[in-house]
Amino acid sequence: MKITPEEILKIARLARISLSEAEVEKIAPQLDGILSYVEKLGELDTGGVAPMTHALKVCNAFREDEVKPSLPRDEGLANAPAHNGEAFVVPRII
Repeated sequence: MKITPEEILKIARLARISLSEAEVEKIAPQLDGILSYVEKLGELDTGGVAPMTHALKVCNAFREDEVKPSLPRDEGLANAPAHNGEAFVVPRII
């Protein structure tokens, strides 16, 4: 498999990345190596392998929800640099 400079430039354009000719020349063999490796993985017989999202078994540790007393608003706002008595006041972003 050989990736062409045109394919690299197309991918770069889709990713909104500008590449110089030197960068394209440097990236071409790297991408070609990656794609060759992925192609080699495609040769494996995975017919009896169940699909999975993680290499290791992942288990969530759920717990029951319990109602507990929360921090009173006045104490929560006590050390805030700015508040309006009900909530934190932060700089406007938009």
